[in-house]
Amino acid sequence: MTQQQSAEPVLTGVRNFRDVAGLPAGGGSRVRPGRLYRSGHLAHATDEDQAFLAGLGLHTVFDFRSSADQALEGHDVALPGVRNVNVPLTDPADNADFWTIVRRGELAQLRQALGDGQAAGRMAASYREMVRERTGEHGRVLRQIATGSTPALLHCSAGKDRAGLTVALTLLAAGVHRDAVLEDYLLSNAPHRRYLVRREEGADGGMSPEVMELLSPLFDARADYLLAAFDEIDAGWGSFERYLSGGLGLTSADREGLASGLLEG
Repeated sequence: MTQQQSAEPVLTGVRNFRDVAGLPAGGGSRVRPGRLYRSGHLAHATDEDQAFLAGLGLHTVFDFRSSADQALEGHDVALPGVRNVNVPLTDPADNADFWTIVRRGELAQLRQALGDGQAAGRMAASYREMVRERTGEHGRVLRQIATGSTPALLHCSAGKDRAGLTVALTLLAAGVHRDAVLEDYLLSNAPHRRYLVRREEGADGGMSPEVMELLSPLFDARADYLLAAFDEIDAGWGSFERYLSGGLGLTSADREGLASGLLEG
């Protein structure tokens, strides 16, 4: 393992929370503790969860959920003295019918929509789309992190896709090694971190083994998904460096700000 492991807090209403401290970067440096956190949404944070989060000294919570996600899951709890910034990375109208099938569709519909590798293909395509279509949003987040919005917590619904990609871009821009970034991304697969799959009561097939197998690619963090995003960056901009400057509009000062704010050593 390249990430320094410490005792993780037990948050009962927040999934997939972790500090990305310890990831190795260039020149022998590492990500500083207490600078960049990631998680699932905070809408169901318990009083104990809120007390823990309030004690982190957070400056900003970035919420990448759409208005539809927030309507379904609830808005984040308010933490004293913390700025909440909503930067949707998906359109609320996108795939609404698809997610309705996921939650309540008949087994035949699930087979048709997700079988034969379609679910994994859809996930990889969504990562590519976020790279192409959300350069403005990603540039905004990275510039804010570079210019003092830390300590920061980045989250979406499950904390693995929209947050996972944005955390990866942030770390890479700061100089963290790509293999360590991928390793951190895959930590979202741990059983205690995974998003809890829910199907509406009475849905055909319920949560049978076949249904869970069909749904699993949607709720996994797979290396192929993040690598698809990296491939899209190379295809569209030729290199990660050009993507940062030409796609996200980051300056050398922004890059220096990310490194100085997130790294130690």
